[in-house]
Amino acid sequence: MQLTTNKQGLNGTIRVPGDKSISHRSIMFGALAEGTTTVTNFLMGEDCLSTIGVFRALGVTIDVTPEKIVVQGKGWDGLQKPAETLDVGNSGTTIRLMLGILAGRSFDATIEGDASIAKRPMGRVMRPLREMGATFEAKEANFAPVKVIGTKLDTMTYTLPVASAQVKSAIIFAALQADGETTIIEKEKTRDHTEQMIRQFGGKIEVDDLTIRVSGGQKFRGQEVVVPGDISSAAFFIVAGLIVPNSKIRLENVGINPTRTGIIDVVQAMGGKITVEKTSAVGDEPAGTITVETSDLKGIEIGGDIIPRLIDELPVIALLASQATGRTVIKDAEELKVKETNRIDAVVTELSKMGVALVGTEDGMIIEGQQNLHGATVKSYGDHRMGMMLQIAALLADSDVTLENAEAVKVSYPTFFEDVASLY
Repeated sequence: MQLTTNKQGLNGTIRVPGDKSISHRSIMFGALAEGTTTVTNFLMGEDCLSTIGVFRALGVTIDVTPEKIVVQGKGWDGLQKPAETLDVGNSGTTIRLMLGILAGRSFDATIEGDASIAKRPMGRVMRPLREMGATFEAKEANFAPVKVIGTKLDTMTYTLPVASAQVKSAIIFAALQADGETTIIEKEKTRDHTEQMIRQFGGKIEVDDLTIRVSGGQKFRGQEVVVPGDISSAAFFIVAGLIVPNSKIRLENVGINPTRTGIIDVVQAMGGKITVEKTSAVGDEPAGTITVETSDLKGIEIGGDIIPRLIDELPVIALLASQATGRTVIKDAEELKVKETNRIDAVVTELSKMGVALVGTEDGMIIEGQQNLHGATVKSYGDHRMGMMLQIAALLADSDVTLENAEAVKVSYPTFFEDVASLY
């Protein structure tokens, strides 16, 4: 599709869709709980709908309307052996967390996804689960499709070799089915929506800095879940408001969980004009209003323990850096290589087409600032965050930008292009 350019200014108010991570987990915990769970502001993106499809195939009744999702929870033991292969579509969150859920069940199940999922490594999840006694059969050992042979699981103490909320959450779901207490030690703090939701659904989990302890045999009760807006989706408008001249954008009901707000810290360090007003909280998930306006930015170094707090925002942060004064260095971000695509290579390739001077490194990127963007034909690689980043880049281009495979954006933000146009 042809993307619109706009250097005249973006102004208005946006309410981004519900948080993707929380939406996934609301279905998972709702299905594993006993009783009814209702979810409002659920993200109706393809990834989260894949999670609904998986649990329906496991025998859970889930009613979907535009206003809310209603899950008739069956408890752990109420899940049923699926009649066919479970399909997660493009959702890495779904397949990785489901490996932990299915590992301790009393039946076997095979789970797969699209061509992108088939290339994403599952060994990082299967290795620790195997230490708990889980049994898997997978293509080339580490890739989907994966057959999960349900079995009784053991407890363990495990130090995560990578900072990954998906790996951590898969182990937590497995630990909830083991007898006794499992200890997980994080490398760096990662998003904690799974831990928060355990508490919301009436369970117990101990978190002491980077050490997490969870006991098996817990039962959950159905809840009312209100999903805040996704800060990873808001990030594209945060960057647009900062780099497009004469802009001021207000973003309402954005989730501002501290494990997710690394982009706010980066913007502040770069000198961006950004204000955050906390407005509400549902359980332990805070939400607020974020306002940004056109700013003079400076290049910085981004690395260390902030990376897990902004890993999904790094493609659009690279674009942000291209408009700052000086050089920006992103490091310690090897996780970008195992997302929907290798995002280091993809960002460098596509922004280079538009005239940005940047290079990829083993663990990140080096971006030169104050770059003029040009028209080009670019592609999303089937990666929703690449597609959205390139639309924001197109706003500054001096001629037309054509985006191939733009439909990938529907994974997390079905109305993204319309929302961008609403700010003209």
